[in-house]
Amino acid sequence: MSDATNGRADGRRSRTPGRRRLIRTAIAVAATLVLSTAGAGAWFYHRLDSNITTFGSDGVATSRPPAPVPVTPGASLPVNVLLLGSDTRNDGNDDLGGGDIGVGHSDTAIVLHIYADHRHAVGVSIPRDALVTIPSCKLPNGQWTAPRATQMFNEAFTVGAFPKGNPACTQNTVEAMTGLRIDHTIVVDFKGVAAMTEAVNGVDACVPNDVDSHNIHLKKGPQKLSGQPAVDYLRARYGFGDNSDIGRMKRQQAFLSSMIKKIQSQGFSLTTLLPLADAATRSLTVDEGLGSAMKLVDFAQSMQNIKLADVTFVTTPWRFSGERVALVHPDVDTLWRLLREDRTLDGQSARLPDGSTPTASPAPSATAPATPGPELAATPIVLVNGTRTSGLASSASAALKAGGYQNVSLGPMGGSRLTTEIAYAPEAEAAAQQLAPLFPGARLLADADTDGVVITLGHDYQPGPAADATSASRSERRAQGPAGSAGPSGAATPSGIPSGITDNTRAADTDPCANLTFG
Repeated sequence: MSDATNGRADGRRSRTPGRRRLIRTAIAVAATLVLSTAGAGAWFYHRLDSNITTFGSDGVATSRPPAPVPVTPGASLPVNVLLLGSDTRNDGNDDLGGGDIGVGHSDTAIVLHIYADHRHAVGVSIPRDALVTIPSCKLPNGQWTAPRATQMFNEAFTVGAFPKGNPACTQNTVEAMTGLRIDHTIVVDFKGVAAMTEAVNGVDACVPNDVDSHNIHLKKGPQKLSGQPAVDYLRARYGFGDNSDIGRMKRQQAFLSSMIKKIQSQGFSLTTLLPLADAATRSLTVDEGLGSAMKLVDFAQSMQNIKLADVTFVTTPWRFSGERVALVHPDVDTLWRLLREDRTLDGQSARLPDGSTPTASPAPSATAPATPGPELAATPIVLVNGTRTSGLASSASAALKAGGYQNVSLGPMGGSRLTTEIAYAPEAEAAAQQLAPLFPGARLLADADTDGVVITLGHDYQPGPAADATSASRSERRAQGPAGSAGPSGAATPSGIPSGITDNTRAADTDPCANLTFG
């Protein structure tokens, strides 16, 4: 077995789990969150170290995208993590997944981009059937393959037919197609999914319909899943919607969100963390940069401030190409560029002008806004929901109207803005200055093309308790336009971001029963 994919470069015992398609992503993220409690002692670290399997760096391409550089000396950097789930039936995974023992595919792939502020993240799902170019990859005999165009994305994991797969080749493929430098790669299998979900006593999920197909049996409705049923839910393709992988990715994103929420809600007591950490590390194959418990802890601590509401999922812009999936250009190119520039999905920088990173601010008061004078009260104000959290703009509108502002309307909804922005016409500067205290931490921006004041709400704004969430959601949907009226590929939304991105985005705190199927 080659060190390039499955061996331990340092000669430690190799306990290589396979990997599995689903939230291994959830498991990967969960595992790192879990390991941040490292107070159990050296014996615990030693046990975790003996669980972890690494793949060698000699299979990673020598020609790679450049590493990001800090804007100012000492500034934090973004981090890109490739999360893979393998459908291998080796190492006992056939008991959970059925089928024949053999080399697995990476049927789940998520590029997790952690912004430089380390308070926000975007997870980009890559369809397993996406047609891509697989670059040169290392074989067991030490030779390198020639690049191959128009290949299914998940085939990269099988190059060389390594018994445990070829995560280095998949990493090479992602770097070549995105221009992003992957800092870490994590792989998890069926057994990892089952063990992790059992360790947290189940994960809340929603099954959109009864399923009785391909030896998978699930009942419709909200429920708590763990072990085999959790694996079934995440790997099932047939019986949902059009039986495509697109719907399966929607369920995996929702399940991963619930998994993270569950871990955060249980807290970080040793009673919770010891079994979870043990289950996680026994299910991981990672790059050498994460090949010890201490390295995993350091990585986990770098993500501790990321809240569920500050995580967004997006599927690469795509279209069907026969039985396969084609990535849509230039939409997908825009997506990768935004991440390379450490910009949010609405095109905003995750850094402040001085090179520092924005931080979340307290929510503005929804009950006691300053009372404007007659002239300011008539200033036209447009509220734009810069997130995908329904009701945000309508809540702010209700608060402003209650405070005496008379000319308030709603703009479009969508995106993943971090910090609220108040843009104003030169003649509306006084109004913008008076509004600013209601949105602590908001950035003021003079804009000659703006009519009155346009307030784009970010994740740092939280609605007040007086808001009517139901009517708010209806109002914002009307502002967006008809449901399902996606524009043509490459068409820009009012925010200037292609519809191929906005139409494939899901906020991590979305209702777990919403948008779980396709077709």
